[in-house]
Amino acid sequence: MKDWLRKHPEVRTIRVAAADLNGQARGKRVPARFAESVVKNGTRFPFSVLNLDIWGEDIDDSPLVFEQGDQDGVLKPTERGFMPMPWLEAPTALLPIWMFRENGQPYEGDPRHALNAVVQRYKARGLTPVVAMELEFFLIDDSGKTLQVPPSPRSGKRRKAAETLSIRALDAFDTFFTDLYDACEAMDIPADTSTSETGLGQFEVNLMHCDDALRAADDAWLFKMLVKGLARRHGFAASFMAKPYPEYSGSGLHTHFSVIDEKGENVFDSGGPKGTQMLRHAVAGCLNAMHDSTLVFAPHQNSYERLVPGKHAPTSIGWGYENRTTAIRIPAGSPSARRIEHRVAGGDVNPYLMLTAILGAALCGIEDQQEPPSAITGNAYAMDLPQIPTDWEAAIEAFEHSDTLYRFLPKELIRNFVQTKRQELHYIAELSAEERVELYLDTV
Repeated sequence: MKDWLRKHPEVRTIRVAAADLNGQARGKRVPARFAESVVKNGTRFPFSVLNLDIWGEDIDDSPLVFEQGDQDGVLKPTERGFMPMPWLEAPTALLPIWMFRENGQPYEGDPRHALNAVVQRYKARGLTPVVAMELEFFLIDDSGKTLQVPPSPRSGKRRKAAETLSIRALDAFDTFFTDLYDACEAMDIPADTSTSETGLGQFEVNLMHCDDALRAADDAWLFKMLVKGLARRHGFAASFMAKPYPEYSGSGLHTHFSVIDEKGENVFDSGGPKGTQMLRHAVAGCLNAMHDSTLVFAPHQNSYERLVPGKHAPTSIGWGYENRTTAIRIPAGSPSARRIEHRVAGGDVNPYLMLTAILGAALCGIEDQQEPPSAITGNAYAMDLPQIPTDWEAAIEAFEHSDTLYRFLPKELIRNFVQTKRQELHYIAELSAEERVELYLDTV
């Protein structure tokens, strides 16, 4: 890590940052000449900082604050190390960190540690998840009273319509996407294909598959930070909020995953289109945990505006082969690439919590050899199927009282997340629709 700074003497300051439960970056600015101390000794800030609400406020009556004296945790660099922050004007480096207790034990309220614990359970069985993600976001002109698509830097015109898979829409913002891909290269984020989507000024970028789930979550977290920061340098906003425009589809964060064994072979590959029994077990685990874990996939009030029938987001609990109306899709293609696509999460999620919930649920299915219901053919929206929670409060209730989630989420994290969401539920009720959009536009 120290070698990186020696190779980049232009860097004068660093940011040390960890992800809180909402996926917000929390940390400090440090002069580069003191970076060696941070690498060697870590840094400190209160446990409660990873448990702030969406405004960055303490959680009322949280035991982490006054009851425990607002004690410090010790934050140490992750294995990611330093990387540039191309969206800032001054040369600056980011050092991702995660939280430990004074005795060196991982802090159970840190979402990155929750994901790591699930990954270690896979490893104990000789298995490794392989993960890829598709991240959707909107480019938005938020300079006026109403949100609208930004004018093209090339033509100066606004295209006030969805342009699904439009090369013209991509070309209209070519300078932004060129800078974005250059920045991903500099930060070692594996950005692959980009497309225009069905929303107004909506785009998707795929992150390549990775056999390190922690790194995949890091990539998604860093990518969201990068896109939002870089868009501001280009004079507009980028937002991963689930539904900025009521009349258009929202943004999802679809996750593809397979599992390989110690020989590097895909345990979902049966040599044919249906996949193995282990794939079915993993699907069953995901379906059985889906209702109770919806709060992870839809963590905000605005999230539930995306989860409506017929708007390209799943609302029922079911699975199918090559079926985008279902919550779980098994894509077609080469048997060696057989995988599960989990389609519930919105773009506004915390990637660490999302992957913990998906991979943890799948592992429960594998461990218990759970069996899924029959695969769905046709339009899942038109079928009588179990439903995921349709509103925020119901999702909080299901999450809090679940017996399933304790198998892969720490009790302290569940408690902290519930308290966070109940506080947000209370105070967001006081906001107008415009104020809610303003809140979520930059934060999620």
